Amino acid sequence: MNKKPWSGRFQEATNKAVELFTVSVSYDKRLYSYDIQGSMAHCRMLAKVGLMSQEESQQILSGLQEIKTEIETGEFVFRPELEDIHMNIEARLLEKIGPVGGKLHTARSRNDQVLLDLRLYLRDEIQQLIKAVISLQEALIAQGRRHLGVIIPGYTHLQRAQPVLFSHHLLAYFEMFQRDKERLRECLRRVNVCPLGAGALSGSTLPIDRTMVAKELKFPAITKNSLDTVSDRDFCLEFLSSASILSMHFSRMSEELILWSTSEFSFIDLPDAFCTGSSLMPQKKNPDVPELVRGKTGRIYGHLMGLLTVMKSLPLTYNRDLQEDKEAVFDVVDTLRLICSVLTPLWIKVTIKPESMAKAAGDEMMLATDLADYLVRKGVPFRDSHHIIGQAVNYCLKQQKKFSELSLEQWQKFSVDFSKDMMTLFSAKASVEAKKSLGGTATIRVQEVLEEAERSLEQESDA
Repeated sequence: MNKKPWSGRFQEATNKAVELFTVSVSYDKRLYSYDIQGSMAHCRMLAKVGLMSQEESQQILSGLQEIKTEIETGEFVFRPELEDIHMNIEARLLEKIGPVGGKLHTARSRNDQVLLDLRLYLRDEIQQLIKAVISLQEALIAQGRRHLGVIIPGYTHLQRAQPVLFSHHLLAYFEMFQRDKERLRECLRRVNVCPLGAGALSGSTLPIDRTMVAKELKFPAITKNSLDTVSDRDFCLEFLSSASILSMHFSRMSEELILWSTSEFSFIDLPDAFCTGSSLMPQKKNPDVPELVRGKTGRIYGHLMGLLTVMKSLPLTYNRDLQEDKEAVFDVVDTLRLICSVLTPLWIKVTIKPESMAKAAGDEMMLATDLADYLVRKGVPFRDSHHIIGQAVNYCLKQQKKFSELSLEQWQKFSVDFSKDMMTLFSAKASVEAKKSLGGTATIRVQEVLEEAERSLEQESDA
């Protein structure tokens, strides 16, 4: 089949430069199994409604199955002049079974066909991505459980603020990833809609059965407007948006892994197998994995902005600009797959340094808010207690003293409301355990959340 499927109207062959410019089979060939799956469902429907015989249907189905095997064994020859995966498969089908193969394209267009393939592809990939996020969460929970009781400084503005449990810090990322999964599942619901039957843009005059095709392909819903169907890429944009937020969370986590592994922090030691060295400086151990995760986040953002820009002024319905959707989606899927493949095992192997964390968490200046709260419990208005402790902080800084090095008499110079019981406040552990409000960092609260997280992941894994 050397002629284009639309060549009847044209008197000139397509310019070779145009063929190179418009070809997409180099990247959309990854959709082959979904293209064949969709064609098989479409074929069975055509036979059911009488648009082809059962014998013809069986010929086409057998031919498609053989083509699938050829692609999987590497025997299939992809031909760029046929533009895309759809036409490559159709051309091979005609070679194998003759003119009857031409009946397969009855009542469909490449416009709704490619959307079907892309939706089937994204449906699978989103589900796999959710599983990958769950695996990362499991690694975080395992570290949190193993190091329950370890205290680190909590930071605001990258300045030491208040002591928190290390497990509490890890659970913050668990919550981020919970929201990511919610977004992906919501996106999946809108991806999981069958577009086949919309045709080029207006539906079909033939007696097709869209409900049958949807059931065959396990779609719970069917698109309702043919014009919208063929020009809709909202589901791609929504996926790229969800992926961008997920990658932002990966990047924030990576930034902390990088900081924590520095000599200045020394909270963790990254596994050698996930680091690289310097070609010049023998002592270097570089956190290339989290750095690349951080860098690839910009790449994912770029794909979102790129497709938004493609879509921003397209009139209804199909325009060839929409061919630009797949490379963005494919690259984001591949990038997220790669990130998950390294982040999860890295977290399993990372070495936590409780002593370094405890030393940093021993900075008594982080107990200032606890002291202010102490005065509040004595009846002092918070704004007054805040000012009083601020004065005490200033005094300690000038005198180069810790809070615990001041006598009760010295404290009472700042406020007569201080009494002997305040001396129990000068430890990071006491500060952590006092934070018993829901969502707080007290061990009892963190244990509750860990258990809830473990139950949640167990239920998701069983589903």
